[in-house]
Amino acid sequence: MIQVLIVDDERLTRELHRQYVERLPGFRVVAECAGARAAVTAVLESPPAEGIDLVLLDMTMPDGHGLDVARHIRARASDVDIIAITGVRDADVVRQAVALGVAQYLLKPFTFATFRERLEQYQAFRAKVSDVDGQATQAEVDALLRSLRPPASVDLPKGLSATTLDRVAAAVRASGPLSASEAAAALGMSRVAVRRYLEHLAEQGSVGRDSRYGTPGRPETEYAWRR
Repeated sequence: MIQVLIVDDERLTRELHRQYVERLPGFRVVAECAGARAAVTAVLESPPAEGIDLVLLDMTMPDGHGLDVARHIRARASDVDIIAITGVRDADVVRQAVALGVAQYLLKPFTFATFRERLEQYQAFRAKVSDVDGQATQAEVDALLRSLRPPASVDLPKGLSATTLDRVAAAVRASGPLSASEAAAALGMSRVAVRRYLEHLAEQGSVGRDSRYGTPGRPETEYAWRR
């Protein structure tokens, strides 16, 4: 479970972001702050049971700037991740945020779909980091960076979703080899839909196909992640 701190000086905005987070599996809001100083204190002094993994950080607050919050966190709690959620569009602020290791920069206003996409990208990044043991290969490093900052445009066949593609790929990587029926049952999707995603991954070279024997009738195709 990814523990989330919401930082924004507007109460209604904090409530909205909390509602958004609560709609996402794998995330839990453990604290909310209305100012910069309170945010730094929450991160640095949170009890172990409520250790903060991710800060959703506004950039403009009455008692300080979001960049200052990020600097304090980086100086004393470097393993806490930050996603900026702000109306500030100043390119220099964006540059400084990136230099401080801000994982995403989300401009207000935005829809829930956009919010969900950014947090699911971050969630995928964390999952991929935990999958990589020891020294990472160049391909694994590239995959980590792609999961956090995917290309602006992804050429997918009509009807395929990048988010669902990531879910199918994660299922095969974690539990494969899987048949289309097994993956569909695990993901709560139709077998036909899942098979389209699996075939796309196979065409990309991300998964390999093999025939599974041992049952009456035609052999079933299974898909295994190419490590």
